[in-house]
Amino acid sequence: MASEMEPKVRQTYLYDFYGELLNEHQRRIFEAFVFDDLSLGEIAEDQDISRQAVHDMIRRSTKKLEEYEDKLHLMERFLELREKAVAIRQKTEAYEGSHEERLLMEIKQLSGEIIKEL
Repeated sequence: MASEMEPKVRQTYLYDFYGELLNEHQRRIFEAFVFDDLSLGEIAEDQDISRQAVHDMIRRSTKKLEEYEDKLHLMERFLELREKAVAIRQKTEAYEGSHEERLLMEIKQLSGEIIKEL
């Protein structure tokens, strides 16, 4: 699921969870690339470094963030919980229209899974 998302979306999530673990220079360059959508050349000019240095910094920072995720799985757990919460909302809306007991049981199961994970 998480590995199927667009690279910049994944970088955004990784940064949200682990960005504070990068140093200030890494954060500034990573934010300019991912959040401000600046090109490598624009960042290089702004930071007074080479385009290659910007590319390397983004690659190394992304690798470092991925390593944190590989160890801690915070993003993966968040995305799984969000998916279950969305499913609960959808099943609740379906239940409100149908009052099918099966949907209520599915809602209880999903909410139980979320509680267990927390």
